[in-house]
Amino acid sequence: MPSFCSSFILPLSSSRLRISLLAWLLLASMTGCNTPPAKESAKPPEIALTPAPVPAPASPAATPSISAAPPPAPREFRAAWVSTVSNIDWPSRKDLSVEKQKAEIITILDQAAQLKLNAIILQVRPSADAIYPSEIEPWTEYLSGEQGKAPDPWYDPLQMWIEQAHLRGLELHAWFNPYRARTALARSTLSHKHISKTFPAAVKQYGDLLWMDPAEPAAARQTIAVIADVVRRYDVDGIHIDDYFYPYPIKMPNGQEQEFPDDAAWIAYLKNGGQLKRADWRRQNVNQLVNTIYQRVHEEKNWVKFGISPFGIGRPDRLPAGIAGFSQYDKLYADVELWLANGWLDYLAPQLYWQIDPPAQAFKVLHEYWLTQNTQQRHIWPGIYTSRIDGSEKSWQPDEILNQVEATREKAGGGHIHFSMAALSQNRKEIRQRLSVEKYPQAALIPATPWLGKVSLAAPAFTLLSSQKIEINVGKKEVVRLLAIWKRYDQGWIFSVQAASNPEITLAKDPHYGAVRQLVVSTIDRTGNESARTTIDLP
Repeated sequence: MPSFCSSFILPLSSSRLRISLLAWLLLASMTGCNTPPAKESAKPPEIALTPAPVPAPASPAATPSISAAPPPAPREFRAAWVSTVSNIDWPSRKDLSVEKQKAEIITILDQAAQLKLNAIILQVRPSADAIYPSEIEPWTEYLSGEQGKAPDPWYDPLQMWIEQAHLRGLELHAWFNPYRARTALARSTLSHKHISKTFPAAVKQYGDLLWMDPAEPAAARQTIAVIADVVRRYDVDGIHIDDYFYPYPIKMPNGQEQEFPDDAAWIAYLKNGGQLKRADWRRQNVNQLVNTIYQRVHEEKNWVKFGISPFGIGRPDRLPAGIAGFSQYDKLYADVELWLANGWLDYLAPQLYWQIDPPAQAFKVLHEYWLTQNTQQRHIWPGIYTSRIDGSEKSWQPDEILNQVEATREKAGGGHIHFSMAALSQNRKEIRQRLSVEKYPQAALIPATPWLGKVSLAAPAFTLLSSQKIEINVGKKEVVRLLAIWKRYDQGWIFSVQAASNPEITLAKDPHYGAVRQLVVSTIDRTGNESARTTIDLP
């Protein structure tokens, strides 16, 4: 301890410690700074006290609590999508230098942390290509303007995103487009590593798109191999796929929908004795992909969450009265209700990109619908269309987004995701500022995912570094991700979260809340489970 000649390490043999640091400071002052090192027998004794259970999680609080003990840690998934396709969010242009790409990564993550988000969902595979070095697929054109061209000077963007997100206490979920092979806006020449070159029979022209055929085994194998490769090589917290299974239908000049060109695979299926109708067969192709991804992700790393963000309207035969619209069940061949019923995902993020008021696609009604379909009690974290706040005449007002955040809390949905980060970064109509003040005044932990496993975590020990700083011993460093910190000031309890890789906690007086009187710390593992708490009384 620099200001008191040595450090005091207080080991724990129980799940809770309440001890006055004043006593230790007085002891230091009595022994003096020139006292020889203490003998082994003079070490502070272990203190065994009655364990206290970890309280149940609570909703995010808007004001400090003045209770004698801190409330349960707030829990809410607060995330934003970061799109790389067409340079929607990052990088902002194809021709940015590596230095500017890196600077934008830092800016986005700083903004997310300051807003008290706790996760970023980063698009790592825009169109059968990659924002990271891959032996399977080429570098994306959205980095350099040329598909297959590595960053120069070389760096690994995905690795940087992960490391910098974790330093800020943010989860990083890798987002993949399952079957899109090329967008209409793509301009670069296709690389020799692109699937349209390596497995041309698996890729079909559909309008102005290239699309991997979900019925072709090579297409499914490619997608699964790409995802497994990322889980194996990178320390991602989640794997995320969106709504691009079969493509959204394209209208022909006569107004009819263009049929997806999967005749070859369909005929082969029938010749092999297939009995399903064509629509059911297509749904089976997608179901097999979803189920396989779920299994493979957890075979590689059991703690990595698998999430899906489908179109927000479900099966027509199950929808609540008054709800109508596009049927992903009949057009994209996505049987989302089946995936929920079978537990083939860890979280569902339906894209509820409508306002609260319109009756045919009412946000609250659709949110509640997906909650009722959730028989396996997976996480339901809907997507919110924050980017609809723009400069157009039909722009939404910030109150719409704020009200939708509140609507997810009313039903205990556990969280939400903003599409996309650009609207927050640009603070359109002060949406980032208002979210920070009105909806995210304190940090929140991501809801736990206990079905992925639970590690036994002891209450953390600590080392007193000075009168203004404590270092936490996190214990099992390989599984602990975060420190959950309650500080009791003169004006009440304030909650914060920081990365376990940064174990030092400052105890400085706050200009608004006064001096820190008590510190309560727990550790959080990879799947969000909380250890027992350590309580420290301060002078």
